[in-house]
Amino acid sequence: MKPVYFLIAIAIVTIFFMVELFSPFLKAMFVALLLAVATNSLTFFLENRLKSRIASTSFMTLGLAGIFFIPVMYCIFSFANAFKGIDQKLLINSFEKLKLWVENISEDFHFLKDLLNQILEKIDVGQLAQNIISTGAYLGKNSASFMMDMVMILIFFFFFTLYAQSLSTYVKGLLPIKKDDSIILFSESSNVMTVVLYSILVTAVFEGFLFGFFLTFYRYDGLLFGVLYGFASLIPVIGGAIMWVPIAIYEAVTGSITNAIVIAAYSILMISIFADTFAKPIIIKYINQKIVRSPTKINEILIFFSIVAGLSTFGFWGMIIGPATVTFFISIMHLVKKYSDEFKENIP
Repeated sequence: MKPVYFLIAIAIVTIFFMVELFSPFLKAMFVALLLAVATNSLTFFLENRLKSRIASTSFMTLGLAGIFFIPVMYCIFSFANAFKGIDQKLLINSFEKLKLWVENISEDFHFLKDLLNQILEKIDVGQLAQNIISTGAYLGKNSASFMMDMVMILIFFFFFTLYAQSLSTYVKGLLPIKKDDSIILFSESSNVMTVVLYSILVTAVFEGFLFGFFLTFYRYDGLLFGVLYGFASLIPVIGGAIMWVPIAIYEAVTGSITNAIVIAAYSILMISIFADTFAKPIIIKYINQKIVRSPTKINEILIFFSIVAGLSTFGFWGMIIGPATVTFFISIMHLVKKYSDEFKENIP
């Protein structure tokens, strides 16, 4: 047996036990690695300005905590406290008002009226209140576990970012392909992940700010609803409708028909049409041309479905895992085709 085959066999067995050893942290490590790759260009930019790799890495880690984790934890604790303090009598009274409002809908809209009545008949207010209270208890119980996962992602992100150059050089050296091809493989995947991550973040923050700031005029918690709208905007097609539709219905039920119409009109015109339809493509184009090292051609339909698949399979972090997996696969297929063509040319 050749020594290289023996070493490969030992490496495969060792990798198996390494996976078993670090299995509780694999998802956190994978997410942290993708985030480190996606933010690589910004980290280098900060390093050139700050003249320190540790300083730039620390700044990026703190920035990531401020953008992702602090808002998420704020939402969890806010909902946990709100669910625990829910008033069942108030919920029942609100439900009765909703039924009365539906009954008073004009017969000209009988289709909508019948549809809403069918939905309300299937709702058990008592059971709903119990489920809400149970959800609040669940959030409170698991918030510590969720916070630990966030901390682990930040820790892994810090070290992946700090040693990014040496790690990438080492991994490229292990690959049995040409050095130039390995650079292309990683750079293309990194560029696409960078564009996807930055465009998602900027759009979510922008739309969340527009929605949350507007709701403060109606005495809502602008920070909470802004963060929730930002997360909801990550869901393709329906996106922010998950947020503004229930609020508009609540305003209509409580007697503020004008408020409901204004909130709905603002959400559709200012956010769905202006921010999502016109501003988002401009943001993607700017990031693609100004921030990434080399502009990349993105198939928007492919990115769209990869985000949908990622969210449905991996949850929140699927918005990064999905596009990263798809783009990495496409890059590999390009290299396979290249080596296949070279092999055919060398056949006598």
